[in-house]
Amino acid sequence: MPEPTKKTVSAFIKKPKSQTAEIGATVIFEAETEKPDAKVRWQRDSKDISSSDKYTISAEGIKHSFTINNAVHEDAVGYAVIAGVSKVKFELKIKESEVKEPQKAISPDPAAVDSKPEEPKEAPPAPSENSAPDTSGPASDGVVPEVLPESHHPDTRQDLTGLFTEKPQSGEVNVGENITIVARVCGESLLKKPTVKWFKGKWMDLASKSGKHLQLKEHYDRNNKVYTFEMHIIAAKANFAGAYRCEVSSRDKFDSCNFDLVVHEARTTEGFDIRSAFRRTSTSAGGKKKMGEPGSSVDAGDDSGELDFSALLKKRDSFLKTGLRAVHVSTEPDVDVWDILQKAPATEYEKIAFQYGITDLRGMLKRLKKMKKEEKKSAAFLRKLDPAYQVEKGHKIKMQIEVANPDAEVKWLKNGQEIHPTGSKYIFESVGNKRFLTINNCSLADDAAYMCVVGDEKTVTELFVKEPPVLIVRNLEDQMVMKGERVEFECEVSEEGAQVKWEKDGVELTRDESFKYRFKKDGCKHVLIINDVTKEDCGHYRVKTNGGQSLAELMVQEKQLEVYQSIADLTVKAKDEAVFKCEVSDENVKGIWYKNGVEVKPDARTHITHIGRIHKLTIDDVKPEDEGDYTFVPEGYAFNLSAKLNFLEVKIDFVPRQDPPKIHLDCMGRTAESTILVVAGNKLRLDVPITGDPAPTVIWTKGEKDSSKEGESRPELRHTWTLKNGEVLTDSDGRVHVESTKGHCIFTIEGAERQDEGVYSVIVRNPAGEDTADINVKVVDVPDPPEAPRILSVGEDSCIVQWDLPLFDGGQPVIGYVLERKKKKSYRWMRLNFDPYKETTYEAKKMIEGVAYEMRVYAVNAIGMSRPSAASQPFVPVAPTSEPTGLCVDDISDTSISLKWRAPERIGSVELEGYGVEYCKEGSDEWIPAFSGLTDRTSVIIRDLPTGEKMQFRVRAYNMAGPSPPATLQQAVTIREIMQRPKIWLPRNLRQTLIKKVGETINLVIPFQGKPRPQVTWTKNNEPLDPKLVSIRNSDTDTILFIRRSERKDSGKYDVQVQIENVEDKANVNIQIVDLPGPPQSLKVMDIWGFNVALEWKPPKDNGNCDITGYTIQKADKKTMEWYTVYEQYRRTNCVVSDLIMGNEYVFRVYAINMVGLSPEPCLSKDSAYIQKTGIVYKHPSYKDHDFSEAPKFTHPLMSRSVISGYNATLSCSVRGIPKPKITWYKNKMDITNEAKYRMFSNQGVLTLEIRKPCPFDGGVYMCKAVNASGEDLVECKLEVRSPVIKEDIKK
Repeated sequence: MPEPTKKTVSAFIKKPKSQTAEIGATVIFEAETEKPDAKVRWQRDSKDISSSDKYTISAEGIKHSFTINNAVHEDAVGYAVIAGVSKVKFELKIKESEVKEPQKAISPDPAAVDSKPEEPKEAPPAPSENSAPDTSGPASDGVVPEVLPESHHPDTRQDLTGLFTEKPQSGEVNVGENITIVARVCGESLLKKPTVKWFKGKWMDLASKSGKHLQLKEHYDRNNKVYTFEMHIIAAKANFAGAYRCEVSSRDKFDSCNFDLVVHEARTTEGFDIRSAFRRTSTSAGGKKKMGEPGSSVDAGDDSGELDFSALLKKRDSFLKTGLRAVHVSTEPDVDVWDILQKAPATEYEKIAFQYGITDLRGMLKRLKKMKKEEKKSAAFLRKLDPAYQVEKGHKIKMQIEVANPDAEVKWLKNGQEIHPTGSKYIFESVGNKRFLTINNCSLADDAAYMCVVGDEKTVTELFVKEPPVLIVRNLEDQMVMKGERVEFECEVSEEGAQVKWEKDGVELTRDESFKYRFKKDGCKHVLIINDVTKEDCGHYRVKTNGGQSLAELMVQEKQLEVYQSIADLTVKAKDEAVFKCEVSDENVKGIWYKNGVEVKPDARTHITHIGRIHKLTIDDVKPEDEGDYTFVPEGYAFNLSAKLNFLEVKIDFVPRQDPPKIHLDCMGRTAESTILVVAGNKLRLDVPITGDPAPTVIWTKGEKDSSKEGESRPELRHTWTLKNGEVLTDSDGRVHVESTKGHCIFTIEGAERQDEGVYSVIVRNPAGEDTADINVKVVDVPDPPEAPRILSVGEDSCIVQWDLPLFDGGQPVIGYVLERKKKKSYRWMRLNFDPYKETTYEAKKMIEGVAYEMRVYAVNAIGMSRPSAASQPFVPVAPTSEPTGLCVDDISDTSISLKWRAPERIGSVELEGYGVEYCKEGSDEWIPAFSGLTDRTSVIIRDLPTGEKMQFRVRAYNMAGPSPPATLQQAVTIREIMQRPKIWLPRNLRQTLIKKVGETINLVIPFQGKPRPQVTWTKNNEPLDPKLVSIRNSDTDTILFIRRSERKDSGKYDVQVQIENVEDKANVNIQIVDLPGPPQSLKVMDIWGFNVALEWKPPKDNGNCDITGYTIQKADKKTMEWYTVYEQYRRTNCVVSDLIMGNEYVFRVYAINMVGLSPEPCLSKDSAYIQKTGIVYKHPSYKDHDFSEAPKFTHPLMSRSVISGYNATLSCSVRGIPKPKITWYKNKMDITNEAKYRMFSNQGVLTLEIRKPCPFDGGVYMCKAVNASGEDLVECKLEVRSPVIKEDIKK
């Protein structure tokens, strides 16, 4: 019999409790130790804390305190205090500061903490089996034993160390019924919404199975910042049963939880035979229990099997109510009756059995007795493997066990195959009693079941390898192209060979027969190629991976050909060269030349060239028949360029020897019609026909820009160029070239600039006279770039941009502007318009909400387009949110009102900055802010309002784009308190007797209602309460009764009364304080016969204020005085102790047991019981020793092998023999035992010979010989060593 276990004694007499504080508050945790010299350590997240500006640690005698100054969100973690071997855990929760509430320090007094209890975010579920309190002794270290109100109970459901705040629970459902599995995740510390996946079994993703029977839903509570994920199973089927898993991930965080679903057959409410629930189980040949057939007898004897109550206990509702009641599994989970029976006192067994329909009390007691036996502890393992491990692909995992014997040999198996140390993949470690298996660089092949074997015992676990999400490293870029061009969308992901999905406007793209879309992979790069784009290809293209997505826009424009230089009319003399030249925007455009409507064909005199964007028609040795209209028509465009060729016929007349010079120009003067225009950067060529004999001297002069009016003096000369006999006499600028031919004087400026604009005069002189002419030249250029544009306003997908006129228009009027935009993080600019836009204010559309953009502007005149302006300030297209929803009055008094509402249905891509609340008097349009600034809460209390006034209220949501439309109450509200009758809402757990142990804290929170605030009165047994022993805290909505350390005298009936004037309401609470019982009385030995002793005793005087549930009887041999338990939970006050040993003298003791535990002291028997010996002499039998010797025998022979030279080779065989035979290895009958090239191993009869890097010389016949005293045996094999194959030989 096992000895009674010792009780754990805590080093603390007062333990710190979890607290909730506001940001900036000072939080104090206090603890008291039993010994004044105890060393106390404080920890934060399992790390020791020392005194600093943030933390203050003090100790005075047995009192110890820990203070956190200026609490912030990062302080909301777990803490612990350690003294000796005792460790108490507690936590701090941080909440946002309330509006218009001053910051207060947090008192360690729980009554003060609970004076203003908060409404719990969610009701905690019923505790599981493992979370049941230990009634055999004081609370273990690390658990706060004080009872807190319902809203302050710590979450004991599961160890919430991951992302889950509520993990999905296992459930049961009948065929055809519905069930909902709920998981909750706290979103306070998450940057974006977590990703949740539901699995059945190991890998089946349930997202693809959504439909008629399965629905996955999710919603977000913005007030509590909690994500709720639900899995709805509708009309369950039998094959839905099994193991499920829920995984949640958010960036680098991950958590998972396993749960089970049990599906029962449909219940029958009519004609149900209660005896079928008590059918017995019979053990089959395979060792499995089988249920009896429905038609079998239920009156069989005890030997026919064990009673099975599982069906009755788990389906008790069908016994209690046989009506057509619907079962709501999702809201009323099944209660385990065995858990209730284990916790209940023995006196309540009959009551519980009757309540749940159990009729066979004897069978029930047998099963309870089996369940209460201690589970057999493992003899080989002190700590086994965890049920499952999870690791990301490429990372390492470390599994740990603890063995009882430090010298024990451990085997690790993977899927039933033993793991051998190979390279750095598997690492085995042994540190004392601990054994470690480390798996490096985990891959999907390592996803398997692992087993650790020590002797005949084993422990099993399962490893899940999770592939990391594929992230998009480089996003897609917006593109704008012309119709018919080829487009490539390119992105880069974080892992080579990853799978991606391309979509256009939400529709997945596939490779079709027309090869419209092509997909290309190059390492981490993925490219979508679209050939010959059309207007239908416009839209948003998206690339998706399992870890992210990227979006880009494609815009397609019709081609528009721009003419940079048109062809000009020509006047050419005979045998000169005529060149028609034009320049267009697209260098790929071809064209056709026409003369008088007839296509021009190239010949010996006519040449047609196309170089880049320039098209030329050259006619050599011009003849009169070449005169006509010439036209250039671009292919594919409905316009043409035309010019005229004029033939100049030269008449030769008789000229006297002396001929005065003459200038022949038809564009002289300074009128607009006679002005010569030249584009900046082009060549300025003035070809002036002159005559004169002898050849005249030519002088070119340039004056200032012509700004004089009629009657004013001519401008001064700035530059002069003189040409005589073909030589330039003066040249003031290297860009200027002056030359003359027979009958012509040519003035050329390379790369005309703006300062070259002005009036040029040409003077020709010879002895016969002189002539002069003025030529007005104007240099035109593209305009200057505008200043950086300004963003006037933004919308959901648009913005309004404005800019100023350029400072200089280039000499030509500005005909419009071209705008471009780009994403801030991109380098690609997208043009928004192709035709010049004439206004200086533009509305840009088709932008993505929440993405930062920049804008720039080009100015356009007849010459061309300016350089781009500087980029605008970055801006984000956003739109105001929709109006808040559900605005209503929560409470109202004579001077204040409480409003509440819900968040807007549409918030957009930017964060909500807060809410603004305004009010005004009925009939007035003057809205007054209720408070300064914004609030992020969805409820507010507005104070200091005029009593009796009718007021109207409205709420608006604010974001970056401004306020939303207001949400207004449907009608005005009169500011006047509404009378409400007092009513006490007694919690369900207080409607029956509240049982507490001596020393525990009593904290009763009783809510009530009533307006104005009612008067609360407490009494005990119709007498007022002593304020020194009981603390009372009252608020507007509840009252709290607090007793720090309860005593037996605190038991009784407590009455609470709430009263408003003459109206009142009452309620009462019964409190029972229980303690350990006293020892039984008068234990006597009544009779001794054979090996039996009859004992009898009396119940204890003090039952601990509760019923005695049983007794524990123990015996001890007087020689050793070691006590062993004979009976536990024995109900009677007399018993018979059997199976005693003759010749020994025994003493006995008895403990009393109640719901608190064993009595501190036992009752000892005054008399001892001596078991008489009988004269029997035992004769030892004689046995012949067995000979276990056995000659060696090879059970597995050596196998001939062919290996490659340079790689280690092994030969293995197995041998059996007793005693252990001596092993010798031979090569070609030569002993190789002492040669360094070979290594021999022997493990449990398995013999291995390792040959290190063999060469062809090591080939031959190898033999293994085993010899012991009983004989010998040998085996041999052939080893062939082959030379490695060289790559060049393979190629040949």
